[in-house]
Amino acid sequence: MTEETRTTESTGSPVTDEENPAQAVGDAGVKGALARFRVTAYIVGVGLLALCFGLVMNVFFDEDQYSAVIGPVHGFLYIVYLLAIVDLALKARWSLKGTILVMLSGVVPVGSFFAERAVTHRVQKGVAL
Repeated sequence: MTEETRTTESTGSPVTDEENPAQAVGDAGVKGALARFRVTAYIVGVGLLALCFGLVMNVFFDEDQYSAVIGPVHGFLYIVYLLAIVDLALKARWSLKGTILVMLSGVVPVGSFFAERAVTHRVQKGVAL
């Protein structure tokens, strides 16, 4: 569907993405970016929990091999998570503040799980962050 043929459900008048960014939610690019974000959010959340386990093992039991392996893997996956956020933010036209807050959710244990749910609901409803 082109920009000229899109219409709002309530008025029936054509609306461009610039006038109503929520209209872009139906685009395949936003759906794909949202799917990539959701997958990476869960992976980073689980990775951060594993890293916390590795740090507990290192501090309390002097077993540093867990954090030595999990740390670099989680670091790489966090960068992939940030790229997925930037991709989704550009396609869904998020504000800079909303984008940064979602990025920071990946450094708080279980934060990415909550951010994923909130972002998914907002993007599906067409509400910008």
